Amino acid sequence: MKPENKSEIDVKFMHEALKEAKMAKEEDEVPIGAVVVCRGRIIGRGHNMTERLSDPTAHAEMIAITAACGEMGGKYLSDCTLYVTVEPCPMCAAAMNWAQLGKLVYGAGDPKRGFTLYKPSLLHPKTETVSGVMAEDCSALVSDYFKTKR
Repeated sequence: MKPENKSEIDVKFMHEALKEAKMAKEEDEVPIGAVVVCRGRIIGRGHNMTERLSDPTAHAEMIAITAACGEMGGKYLSDCTLYVTVEPCPMCAAAMNWAQLGKLVYGAGDPKRGFTLYKPSLLHPKTETVSGVMAEDCSALVSDYFKTKR
């Protein structure tokens, strides 16, 4: 894992994931957003929709992966990068494994529920991972949301 690798491209697409997270917040969902990018183009977007859909699996990553697979016409995303505002949970990491995701970029870590708690990793062995991209912005959005809930 390469922490704090903040390339211009990673920041650009993390901004797009943050837009999705803000949409989730407007819908009173936990504000996490994701986009899937292939060859410089967004092919899947998602934000948490667990409350709206009454579905505990309706995480931002799952929705973005489903949209991207539909766009690609297949179940593998080996040439794609998924950008997500918060470290994926084990369920989402396992879905990325099944999709053979090429690269994962996430903002804020999740020390209580994130996939990095699990050894060996739940991701596909070939998936490159970058963490900490716009971590402060991503973390603040979630923290502010939960402050209003307590």
